Amino acid sequence: MEILPDFDLKNYNTFGIEAKAKQFVSAASMTDLKTILTENQNQKKFILGGGSNMLLTKDIEALVIHVDLKGKKIIQENDDFVWVESQAGENWHEFVLWTLEQNFGGLENMSLIPGNVGTTPIQNIGAYGTEIKDTFVSCEAMTIETQEIKTFTNSECHFGYRESIFKNEVKDQYIITSVVFKLTKRNHKINTSYGDITAELAKNEIENPSLKEVSNAVIAIRKSKLPDPKELGNSGSFFKNPILKKTDFEKIYQQFPEMRFFNISETEVKVPAGWLIEQAGLKGKRFGDAGIHKNQALVLVNYGGATGQEILAVSKHIQDTVFQIFGIHIEAEVNVI
Repeated sequence: MEILPDFDLKNYNTFGIEAKAKQFVSAASMTDLKTILTENQNQKKFILGGGSNMLLTKDIEALVIHVDLKGKKIIQENDDFVWVESQAGENWHEFVLWTLEQNFGGLENMSLIPGNVGTTPIQNIGAYGTEIKDTFVSCEAMTIETQEIKTFTNSECHFGYRESIFKNEVKDQYIITSVVFKLTKRNHKINTSYGDITAELAKNEIENPSLKEVSNAVIAIRKSKLPDPKELGNSGSFFKNPILKKTDFEKIYQQFPEMRFFNISETEVKVPAGWLIEQAGLKGKRFGDAGIHKNQALVLVNYGGATGQEILAVSKHIQDTVFQIFGIHIEAEVNVI
């Protein structure tokens, strides 16, 4: 457990941005983590997980603590359900595949989402009709200031659309160390309601898909639309889908009757941000080494030498253009550092 000065973070963020940490240390155990926090109490800290949901626009003038806690296990089960605990440093997609190998259901629609398990509750990550909150039971977190361990239940996390208590009320106060999920062992609730999944299964002539077949369909869809961060720097979906009041949406819809939308309640409508960006003519556009991916307008990419500031400038150009055309503000899902 060595603290390294002037550490290059290029391999620790999926955008592949060249940025440095004033100091860097990796915590591979709870003891390591507690020691690091105890011995560096007065130092500014930055907590790093899988580096998949952030855009580095500058060097980090702090002690970067990389959470590298590994391990997963079954902690409880009955005939219908199993409670699985994963340490925060486990790769999310590898964890999902592990649950599917056991025929545990609930996470299959979130296959191939980049990042680590510990950061999934922060964003309440989701895809194709499912979110973390649907299977999340609780997480343990270490208080940065006192090193005490606190358990947060599902209701205590205040989950919303890409939101949680960790992004709001207790932001920067805790390090999530492990997460517990409740998954099905039988009578799985297969969710194939999204058109892309339905089409992919039909293409493969699958009428009654297994958990693994749903996962394979999701992986195929994501690979067709989303670049591999190891080959082309990106952070997955850069923007949230905007949620509008139905009354506001109806005024916009009169101007743009071809606009796609989803009713999410009696008073709110969700509009696909990717559709807005594509209709604004920005899909596939390149600005030097920063750009918008040709297959998915929600994904900003680093073609090799882009800086975080250049990618941020592209994101602001997208926001301004979409607002000018549609009068809709789209918000970044990625954390801009």
